[in-house]
Amino acid sequence: MADFVLGVDGGGTRTRVTVVGFDGHVRGAGMAGSSNYDDVGKDTAQANIALAAEEALAAAGVDRAQSAAIFLGMAGVTSDADKRHIYDIALALQLAPADRIGVNHDCSAALAGGLEGRPGIVQILGTGSSCYGRNSAGESWMAGGRGQLISDEASGNWLGIHAMRMAVRAYDGRTPDTVLLPRVLDALEIDSIEEILHRQFVVGMTRAEIAALAPLVLAAADGGDAVAAELLERGAQEVAEMVAAVAHKLGLASAPVCEVCMVGGVVEGSASYRQRITVAVQRMTPNAAIKLPVQPPVIGAAILALEIAGVDPLPAIVA
Repeated sequence: MADFVLGVDGGGTRTRVTVVGFDGHVRGAGMAGSSNYDDVGKDTAQANIALAAEEALAAAGVDRAQSAAIFLGMAGVTSDADKRHIYDIALALQLAPADRIGVNHDCSAALAGGLEGRPGIVQILGTGSSCYGRNSAGESWMAGGRGQLISDEASGNWLGIHAMRMAVRAYDGRTPDTVLLPRVLDALEIDSIEEILHRQFVVGMTRAEIAALAPLVLAAADGGDAVAAELLERGAQEVAEMVAAVAHKLGLASAPVCEVCMVGGVVEGSASYRQRITVAVQRMTPNAAIKLPVQPPVIGAAILALEIAGVDPLPAIVA
């Protein structure tokens, strides 16, 4: 009899899968490349989910056919059509019975793990960004998360794009000098800004490559670069606006405390960016309590999979 579930955290950079028993013990974990099918296509997304799942199942010493349920929290999944695509992938890979496959955007898994099932808000700041909340009535709302062209504010991708923009503006003489100029050139392996058109449109740049420029901004700001620091302040304000929108939509702004969990490599890896965000969020939402996640999104996905399997994720199991 099946006694384990699969949790999937599918991001724009990596896909993580974990095998979790009904007792809450993690039995195996696996990792592969991006499974955001908006970026890499359905075939590559399926291949990376399969690779990460096989690694996790092998580590656990179990067969996929024995899985009681699966929940996939996926970046870029917002519409019903998106969810159907991911459902079809899980079904094709035979990762769980057809009626025990759950799919939603990655925010839902991040919130479930970050706050261990409590009502509140999660702000994801990884390759992309999005803000998602759920109140005690089970109502949910999302702000941001609509893609890099129009709504990836404050994310690694957003910081990477702005790092290149500021490098160009400094080169032109439109803004003050910034260390971002030489550092962006080095990172892109070009000798001059004059080569950046070729780098963008001939060589090409993936979202992951652009997001990899974000640490340059974080390091430059920590080193006192005014241009980089201003970018982080702008990013913090963007986060504050997303959190405020979700909090007001769900009635969380009037609660005694509104827990806000910050998830993702960009914010978890930078105390200074996190502090800027905390100040900006609490300025707009005074009852916000900013915290780092208790559990990672992949465990949040497993918690949601346990619920699908009919297992109540009691505090002892989550612990």
